[in-house]
Amino acid sequence: MSEYFLLPLASLPFPNIDPVIVQIGPLAVHWYGVGYIVGILFAWWYAKRLVTNARLWPDGALPMKPEDLDDFIVWAAIGVVVGGRAGYVLFYDLARYIAHPLDIVAVWQGGMSFHGGLLGVILAMTLFSFKRGIRTWTLFDVVSAGVPVGLGLVRVANFINSELWGRPTDVPWAVEFPNGGPFSRHPSQLYEALLEGLVLFLVLRFLTHSRLKLKTPRFVGGAFICGYGLSRIFVEFFREPDQQLGYLLGTNWLTMGMILSTPMVLAGIWAMATARPVTQTQLA
Repeated sequence: MSEYFLLPLASLPFPNIDPVIVQIGPLAVHWYGVGYIVGILFAWWYAKRLVTNARLWPDGALPMKPEDLDDFIVWAAIGVVVGGRAGYVLFYDLARYIAHPLDIVAVWQGGMSFHGGLLGVILAMTLFSFKRGIRTWTLFDVVSAGVPVGLGLVRVANFINSELWGRPTDVPWAVEFPNGGPFSRHPSQLYEALLEGLVLFLVLRFLTHSRLKLKTPRFVGGAFICGYGLSRIFVEFFREPDQQLGYLLGTNWLTMGMILSTPMVLAGIWAMATARPVTQTQLA
């Protein structure tokens, strides 16, 4: 790319971590897959902790049974995988998959979209909540509170895989990725792991346990959506855009991640601004 120049070679060495944790014959366990699995399991475990803590709910009335979340984890996993894959195909590389439709199911080749996965899980939560008679926004609040941990783990896996790296830079913590050309780059995967993972989780933890915002349906979910959107837009300024898309609308800064995240910020602000506390009677 013409706007890039060869940066000074002073950069942090890329850690030589095998993306495959263990391989037995054709079966391989990747850090990326483990990040998804551990993230889903943590969100399930954490949500069960929330729904059994009477202090967090209006008048101490628990909003659902822990067993409901046991059943929902299957719905969530399907929503994440199907939505995440569909989102990547539609938003990021549609031309390729039109030309090679069988590649759509080749998820082991990589290619998942957070925004698509989010839409998949929202659909799963909506259908599941109607089926079980649970308030949809309350289920969204409970699930959202633990999701950042999985987001952080998957971003660390992206770093290990040497993918989704950042733009060229000369900052002292720049990394020269093995497949990132002769450039020192922002480790933007780790920026995302910090903001979308650790920071966002701590913010939501503060809202659920210190501010008791689970008593106000859709506030925690709105904070999650808005917080992720803001984090993603910020990091996109340091992240290399997808090669097949590049920068959009003739700019040298606007990316698909920014476009998809902007409605999230607006929706999250709306959800928090319009959220109102409820009573035990309203939760029933």
